[in-house]
Amino acid sequence: MTRLLIECTYVFEHPETNSGIQRVVRNVIRELPAADASVECIPVVMLKGQLYRVLSLKPLKPERWNLMGLRVRLEQMANVFWLRHRTLERRKPFDSYLARRLLYVACRLTALVCFSIPLRLCNRFLDTRDIPQRCTPLQHQPGDQLVLLDSSWHADFFPLAEQLKRDGVGIVSVIYDLIPLTHPQFCDAGLVRVFNHWFDWIARTADGYIAISATIRDQVREAMLRRVGRQQVAQRWFDYFHLGSELDRCSENARINPDLAQLFRDQGAVFLMVSTIEPRKNHGFLLDAFERVWASGSQARLCIAGRIGWKCEALIERIRRHPELNRRLFMFNSLDDNSLEYAYSNATALVFPSHVEGFGLPLVEAMQRGLPAMGSDIPVFREIGGEFMAYFDLNDPQSLADLVIQQERTGVFPAARDVDEWRWLTWRDASNQLIERIVHQHRHAPAALEMNDACSP
Repeated sequence: MTRLLIECTYVFEHPETNSGIQRVVRNVIRELPAADASVECIPVVMLKGQLYRVLSLKPLKPERWNLMGLRVRLEQMANVFWLRHRTLERRKPFDSYLARRLLYVACRLTALVCFSIPLRLCNRFLDTRDIPQRCTPLQHQPGDQLVLLDSSWHADFFPLAEQLKRDGVGIVSVIYDLIPLTHPQFCDAGLVRVFNHWFDWIARTADGYIAISATIRDQVREAMLRRVGRQQVAQRWFDYFHLGSELDRCSENARINPDLAQLFRDQGAVFLMVSTIEPRKNHGFLLDAFERVWASGSQARLCIAGRIGWKCEALIERIRRHPELNRRLFMFNSLDDNSLEYAYSNATALVFPSHVEGFGLPLVEAMQRGLPAMGSDIPVFREIGGEFMAYFDLNDPQSLADLVIQQERTGVFPAARDVDEWRWLTWRDASNQLIERIVHQHRHAPAALEMNDACSP
């Protein structure tokens, strides 16, 4: 029997986080196929140099103090605090070096007391609890396949993974995108360094690579050719799978955000943008396009849904000072899955102007619910949306404005095919596809490698 050890360490340690990769990991783990005579899938985490079988990804019910929830909340508050600091330092009287320096020192002291020390205490206490109750030690075996499903570039388990490999365990890396390598201008400099180090590590260590789209699979192969050369690439395998579409954190009793509900009670078109707010997502282009839409006399509304990310201080300031804010421009930074489901179900169309993506999960979430999508004309969106999407030119905001105006005036979505004919994978389908392709590659790769060796001069 082949055992697939599906790594989910970050999600295990941060069970309340609900961004893109965490959503993928949680859903794939939940829908893993049951064991049969040939394959067993085991969710695992690597903590403190040890391998554990995961019993539950859900956080423990709090007794008196919910430390995990407190840690997540403190991290969120710290992010907002430093965002406000960066906004404030551009205003008078902080345009002088001395004033900016005094502001920075004051903010550092405040953050130390209010966020840094409490976070360190939370982390130290969390390190001593919960692990035995949510997972149990697992002994690896030669022939096991360790599937690095989670966001492992910031992990500290590389020495353990290397030991597993020496003990006969194969390593498969799931790759979501190569954006820190291909588009570093959209990322924090620290992430670029960490990701580059991680990619070097998986280029040397992994036996196979499975991406979340054919577009990314091809990029990974090209990047590997540059890093390790054709001979090494010939000894690895490359594949891809596609992601599912359900929102798994909806609750029958959850309340829809009242301001969001009010937005959709009013008559008129609502165009929805769902993503973390950060440079790669291109919200500035979106505002440029909709300012042209509004200048034409349109009453179309733009609804931006997503948490505030990085390198977006000027954009957030632009939105908060925009004359159309809460009239034809709306922003929601903390919608839960119920409210997001409501928005998908009631909007006129999704707009998604990203510069670059590994997949584009909001596209399938929207289109699977019958919400048509307008996206930037990039290869991965063509792969996912095909003829069912409408595309616009990222060099010309008017191209998006024209699509919005056309749909508002005619009531007809400007795509070649109707979204009602579009079908996509469920998370169960996606999880099965991932496992099937890994197993297929694992079983056929040795024959392929022997053939490559036989053909070598």
